[in-house]
Amino acid sequence: MFGAMAAVTLVSTPQLATRTLWTAVGATSLQAGTARGVAATPAARQAFADVPGVRLWFTDTGGSGEPVVLLHAITGTSDSWQPQIATLAARGYRVVAFDRRGWGRSLADPATGPQPGLASEDLHALADYLSLDRFHLVGVAGGGFVALDYAAWHGDRLRSLVVGASTGSVSDEEIQDFIARIEIPGIRALPAHYREVGASYRGANPEGIRRWREIEEHARQQNAPTQPLRSSNTFAKLATIAVPTLVMPADADLIAPPGLMWVWANHVKDAQWVVVPAAGHSIAWEKPEVFNENLLRFLKGTGKFPRVKDVPRP
Repeated sequence: MFGAMAAVTLVSTPQLATRTLWTAVGATSLQAGTARGVAATPAARQAFADVPGVRLWFTDTGGSGEPVVLLHAITGTSDSWQPQIATLAARGYRVVAFDRRGWGRSLADPATGPQPGLASEDLHALADYLSLDRFHLVGVAGGGFVALDYAAWHGDRLRSLVVGASTGSVSDEEIQDFIARIEIPGIRALPAHYREVGASYRGANPEGIRRWREIEEHARQQNAPTQPLRSSNTFAKLATIAVPTLVMPADADLIAPPGLMWVWANHVKDAQWVVVPAAGHSIAWEKPEVFNENLLRFLKGTGKFPRVKDVPRP
C-alpha cells in the first residue's frame, strides 16, 4: 500500500496510532491520483524534510484541507501539539507540526547550510518542501516569537496568524521593563513546569504534568544554539503585519500575562483578542478544549472576538 511513498521514512509512534487510517487512505489516494494523472492528495506521514542546514522532523496529517502549521514552545516539541493535531485534522484541516532546529528529533546538518540558521527560514523551507501555498500559522510561547517574525516577513504566505501565551520576544523598552517587573526571583532556577504550567493544571492533572515533563526533558538538544529572528520583533515591525491575527493570552500565565500581551498586540493592525481562563504559559496543553474551540472559530471566521484596541487594558 505504501509503495508510492517509498522515498519517505515513515515511523510508527504512539501519536500516529489514531491516524493509521488517514495514512492508509492517503496512500491509496496518492496511488489513485497518480494512476489518473491528476494531482495527488497529500498522505499522512511523519518524516524528515531535508532543507538547508537541517533535517526537520515533521508530522503531516495530509489531506486537501486548508493547511495549519503549528510552532511549539521552547519547552516543547511537535509532540506538544497532539490534542490540536487530532482535533484540527478531524475538522478537515491539513495539520503540520515540526521540531524546530535544535529541538526534538530534528538534526542540524552543517554540510547543507550555515548554523544555527533562522527559524523563520526553516519554516519557509518546510512550507516549500510540503508545497504549502498559503497556510494558517499558530505559535505559542517561543513559537510565537517565530510566528510574528515570519508574518512580518512573508505575510503573503499566510491565511491567518494565531499567537498564544507569548511575550513575542518584543525588544521595545516598554515590554522589557514589564518583563523585568513581573519576574519572580529565582523562578528560572526551578524546574520548568513550575513557571510554564499553571498551578490549577499541576494540581489536577498528575498524568498530564508527567507527560509534559517527559516532553520537556527531551525538547531542547544539549548545547543547541538559539536561532535568532530575522530581525528583532519591535512595535514598528509588528505594525507591518497585515494578516488576520488572533492573540490568545492565558490568564494565569506567569511569563506572558494578558497585561503584557495586550501592550504588544495593540501594535498589530486589527488583531483580535480572547483570554483563556485558568491556564498558565502552556496554554494549548493545559486547556486544549478551550484553545481548540477559539482556534477553530477564528479559522472558520465564526468567532466574534473583540479587537485588541477595543479591549480595556487588563
